[in-house]
Amino acid sequence: MGAHTFVSVRIHYVFGTASREHAINSDLQSRLWAYIGGIVRNIGATLYAVGGMEDHAHVFIGLPPMMPVAKAVQSIKANSSRWMRESGGMAGFTWQEGYAAFSVSISHTDVTMAYIQNQAEHHQRRGYGEELAAMLRKHHMRAVT
Repeated sequence: MGAHTFVSVRIHYVFGTASREHAINSDLQSRLWAYIGGIVRNIGATLYAVGGMEDHAHVFIGLPPMMPVAKAVQSIKANSSRWMRESGGMAGFTWQEGYAAFSVSISHTDVTMAYIQNQAEHHQRRGYGEELAAMLRKHHMRAVT
């Protein structure tokens, strides 16, 4: 990258546990979110927010200039699932195979961060499946099976 290269690519990832199991108990969540933050920093990305519930995670990052969307989430999911198995006491833990990724403009950065940080409040009204379906509709996307 040249000295005059400027990149602003913010991505909000959403992915669930395998079979949407409630595998990430509240005691484990803060440790897992912190670990994911470390993964994000290790791949050279900027962490804006990380959070979720027992059955899914939201990770909002600024991608480094040369990193594809798919490579970042693969690194986050692979390393965090290994951590869950080895350090989190969840021997059979895995994330679902797929994920959702949404681009976020700088003008929506704060609201996206607040949304992720207030997951418990959002999920009093609707579950992960409903949440994801609403996000897909909002972004004019449909689930691909």
